[in-house]
Amino acid sequence: MNWLIADKIIKNALNEDISYGDITTESIIKNYKKAKVDLIAKEDGIICGLEIFKRVFTILQNTEIEFFVKDGDAIFKGKKIGEISGDVRVLLTGERVALNFLQRMSGIATLTRKFVVELENTKIKLLDTRKTTPNLRIFEKYAVTIGGGCNHRFGLNDGVLIKDNHIAAAGNIKNAVNMVRLNAPFVRKIEVEVENLDQLTEALDSKADIIMLDNMDIPTMETAIKIINNKAEIEVSGNVNLESIKNLSKLNIDYVSTGALTHSFKVLDLSMKNLTY
Repeated sequence: MNWLIADKIIKNALNEDISYGDITTESIIKNYKKAKVDLIAKEDGIICGLEIFKRVFTILQNTEIEFFVKDGDAIFKGKKIGEISGDVRVLLTGERVALNFLQRMSGIATLTRKFVVELENTKIKLLDTRKTTPNLRIFEKYAVTIGGGCNHRFGLNDGVLIKDNHIAAAGNIKNAVNMVRLNAPFVRKIEVEVENLDQLTEALDSKADIIMLDNMDIPTMETAIKIINNKAEIEVSGNVNLESIKNLSKLNIDYVSTGALTHSFKVLDLSMKNLTY
């Protein structure tokens, strides 16, 4: 985790929530008073983001936090997964921001784990995409790895992926690949997205390193895999969900990518409860 980036995100979130103070807490509690509160799981899932949760309170004020689980552990409804101790004003003021991060990251890790289970006993790697919440990519892609998935590109500088609009801008796949070879660092692999078998043939003729089969039905993908015949690595993408991945897991492919991991997850229900002095 890059903590320079992480701290900036956390501080921005705190500033959004309490830039002019916490009227409710400051009206009720005027002075320091030490309190303790439990972190409780309200549903089953995979926990992720504990250090981010902790960092929220650390930035506000030094706070004692003990976790009884670690990122990647399965948690269950009703389980006490941590204790937070410190100034009651800090606990109350930081609660929502800390939980927002933890719940979102745990939701992503939980959904990712469900996808990964469908790919067990295969060689296929599950990849995320850049379809992330703006400014939260570092947290969301971390959550994917905790769930057992792999990160695709973190940003546009991480790899070459020639998509439909790049092909349109270049005129055809051959031109796009040639321009990349001319202008991009030679150490970069070249991935080309194809939507039909004609494009596939052109991508193979251009000697692309990775072919992304985008939004193809199973019979077309099976034909494409035979045509590729180990001449390139194969990624499958497009409307991948927990139902469709069952069929994709039977194919001789290398990767499955889905934006669902970071745009269609459900936050995991967690709560800070049982506050005592």
